[in-house]
Amino acid sequence: MGLLADGQAFAVNTLAGGVSCDVWHVKTADGREMVVKRALPRLRVEADWRAPAERASTEADWFRQIAEFDPRLVPDVLGEDRAHHIFAMEYLPPETHKLWKAELAAGHADAAFAARVGETLAHIHAATANREDVMHDFAHDTQFHALRLEPYLLHSAKKHPDLAPRIRALAESVANARIALMQGDISPKNILIGPDGPVFLDAETACYGDPAFDLAFCLNHLLLKGVWRKKHRDVYLQSFKSLADAYFENVTWEEPADIERRTAALLPALLLARIDGKSPVEYLTTEKDKAFVREKAFALFASKPASLDALMAQWSDGAKK
Repeated sequence: MGLLADGQAFAVNTLAGGVSCDVWHVKTADGREMVVKRALPRLRVEADWRAPAERASTEADWFRQIAEFDPRLVPDVLGEDRAHHIFAMEYLPPETHKLWKAELAAGHADAAFAARVGETLAHIHAATANREDVMHDFAHDTQFHALRLEPYLLHSAKKHPDLAPRIRALAESVANARIALMQGDISPKNILIGPDGPVFLDAETACYGDPAFDLAFCLNHLLLKGVWRKKHRDVYLQSFKSLADAYFENVTWEEPADIERRTAALLPALLLARIDGKSPVEYLTTEKDKAFVREKAFALFASKPASLDALMAQWSDGAKK
């Protein structure tokens, strides 16, 4: 990638985190720092989960696309080796860019920051909605199916035959949508609290489709965090509402009620997916917690809430019992 001179000294350390890539922190003798990432053809999970390694270039392309809109929202791409599915990006130190997931785990659920996430995500979707050029550049349906629809929705559908037709219909709806650019992995583990607001990472799942998937994917984690850290449940729900409200206030490409309805429909399926899919959340380990999530997902499928307020009220009632 031309980022180091021949013979130039550097130190490299493996970074912990995701299951889909090798990630290294590289520091040169003159003090330059960068992150180098290589996509894996087989993901590091218990189930047999494979996905095209070409997704590394998808991630770099998403960073560049968003940087055209606002460079503060993503790390700079420093170089690529597309033949080997590797790219290098700017290193953002934890001293200035705290990980949102870590803050939430500690109970530091800042509703104002959650609102910034929702607002910014809506702006990204608005900037890419109904654009033929972006649709062409991010026509990654095969990758998205392998990374999201099959391991999350379709895999969990196999474990719940009574719900399988509805879950498969949701997956098909997302697969067929051509509305805006999805990042595909909007999760607190992939969002940094930067000096100017949220910074988004891990975009290898980017695909043109339904922006409701991004919103539901993120909100899902705020519900699950309350099962994990029960004493902080109420502040997670405040962040849930702040994020959703800020998002809908900035929806310009369609009626906010339409995308809210699709988001509410996706959430119970994603709840099941993070318990019974190929990539269950690592922090819900007890059978009691898993059973609670399943029970609430089943109830939400039955009640079919059309709004997130109704969904959150039903979830809160269950959590208090």
